[in-house]
Amino acid sequence: MPSWLPSISYGAPSPGGYWDPVTSTINWCEEDYYATHYAAEIVNTLTNLLFVYLAYLGIRSCRRNAHDAIFLVSFIGYLLVGTGSFLFHATLKYPMQLVDELSMIYTTCLMCYATFSYAQSRPFRIYLALALVGLAVFITLYYHYLQDPAFHQIAFAILTAVVLLRAMYVMEITLRPRLRMAEERFEGREGRGMTGREKEVSRAQGRRDWDILGRMWMMIAVGLSVFLGGFCFWHLDNVYCKRLRGWRREVGLPWGVVLEGHGWWHLMTGTGAYFYITWGIWLRHCLNGKQDEYDLKWDHIWHLPEVVRTNAVANGDATKKKE
Repeated sequence: MPSWLPSISYGAPSPGGYWDPVTSTINWCEEDYYATHYAAEIVNTLTNLLFVYLAYLGIRSCRRNAHDAIFLVSFIGYLLVGTGSFLFHATLKYPMQLVDELSMIYTTCLMCYATFSYAQSRPFRIYLALALVGLAVFITLYYHYLQDPAFHQIAFAILTAVVLLRAMYVMEITLRPRLRMAEERFEGREGRGMTGREKEVSRAQGRRDWDILGRMWMMIAVGLSVFLGGFCFWHLDNVYCKRLRGWRREVGLPWGVVLEGHGWWHLMTGTGAYFYITWGIWLRHCLNGKQDEYDLKWDHIWHLPEVVRTNAVANGDATKKKE
């Protein structure tokens, strides 16, 4: 430990805490009750506050900008994930573990419905909803029977991959050809007497739509990179736990907090999941042909994205309310 870097010793391992005994089927690498008597894993607990904050932003955005209800419900599920994880890491109790892990499954099922139900008939949407409810019930019961965290991790990974790949497929196969056909249709109209103003508008719309696709792929790249980066920290925290605990005690507090890999998992996967839900909102509006009614507010990759209604639409709604 460098002498110029002040620190606080971790002290002797805690004999126990307020929520003892531990009843969860898994205990992460962070030492228990080293900072407070009332939270078993303090860093893993507090990093979930990011979920609460981002869920608040998402719910507020959905209400302000009239996004589809499925995304409001998804952000509520996202909030439940963060709340459940907060309670689980604070207590290390099995019921709180179920709230944490199963809410991840349920929220992913909601995004699965949002992705697969687009432009489908009402009977298909009903059958899809029933199938996803059945899948969620099966995972819940079988996981409770096995009590093996590996089953939950595999189920969550498969569901997440399916949802992401399907959304990317919809974006490329459904959205891109639609935009290309629109551009070709405009080009055909030019030979049949489009005015100069119409030509300029059509070209501007074409540039806008291709720019939208580029920004969508950038959102995917950033969100997925952050999410997978969190997974790497989570994996390293599990594999090299003994060594990491030794390093934390060598550098002391608060510097040892930086080596809490599961805390980084919370911060990075929470951010990546927020990016994905926001991307889903933007994709849905674009598929509905509402590119002129909604805009993606995302100035830099280190800023949080938000889909907002354009000023013209917002002012029009305000005028209607006054009338």
